[in-house]
Amino acid sequence: MTHPFVKAVGRSLMNAVLTLAVVLALWQAVISFTDVSPYVAKGPQEVWNFLFVTDPEARSTAAEHRDVLMPLTVKSLQDAALGFAVGMVAAIALAMSFTVSRTVQAGVMPLALLLRSIPLVSIAPVIILITGRGTAASVAVIGSIVVLFPALASVLFGLSRASRESLDLVKVYGGGNWAALTKVAVPGALPSLFAAARVSVPGAVTGALLAEWLSTGKGIGGNIQKFNAAAQFDNLWASVAIITLVTLLLYNLVQLVENVVLARMGMSQSTT
Repeated sequence: MTHPFVKAVGRSLMNAVLTLAVVLALWQAVISFTDVSPYVAKGPQEVWNFLFVTDPEARSTAAEHRDVLMPLTVKSLQDAALGFAVGMVAAIALAMSFTVSRTVQAGVMPLALLLRSIPLVSIAPVIILITGRGTAASVAVIGSIVVLFPALASVLFGLSRASRESLDLVKVYGGGNWAALTKVAVPGALPSLFAAARVSVPGAVTGALLAEWLSTGKGIGGNIQKFNAAAQFDNLWASVAIITLVTLLLYNLVQLVENVVLARMGMSQSTT
């Protein structure tokens, strides 16, 4: 392995460890320094015991607790993956279209800005009415909206930084706008593309939880309110902890791939 590769992996692992430590410290601080009842608030130790330590006097085992929460987590991750894929594809396609055609940008961008300014919760009922309650389409639309706008801004920024001299060179040799875009702008925008993917990971999870809460009633998003209503606070805190931990791991995994790929290509990370 080359030195840049090792450095990129080490930097990603260090970031992951530090992020996890900060999250756990803040979580414990909130539990310790607030007046929330211990019956309701569960700290990292309580959640760990709930998931991995079986009390001989308990009516259920840690394995049974995991069996309840794991299918919910898998479902939420599937919904997040759907929203992530649709949102990223839409963001890249729109960014490329805006870069090639100012007419498309002038026609679509005002609508995109309008949708961005409207809280998603307020338009979610309309989306659900159109796509149907509990359908994959509603999950895809709601999840992709959360992903789309930050990713679109990042990708547009990356494409706009393409070397003017390189673009002119492609055109001199007979290439059109699309040739210049695919041969010069897109490869040069890789740092911004990775940044968009990295930022979109927590957004996709948030969108999936929102869609489950408002539309499907499945996954962690659809069961958090049920856990709260049934006073199942151990399940509530454990489900939140699991989806948060998985989101952090996925975020850092994307960052690891980003660091490795950019190190191999001799490119620096985007500052977006």
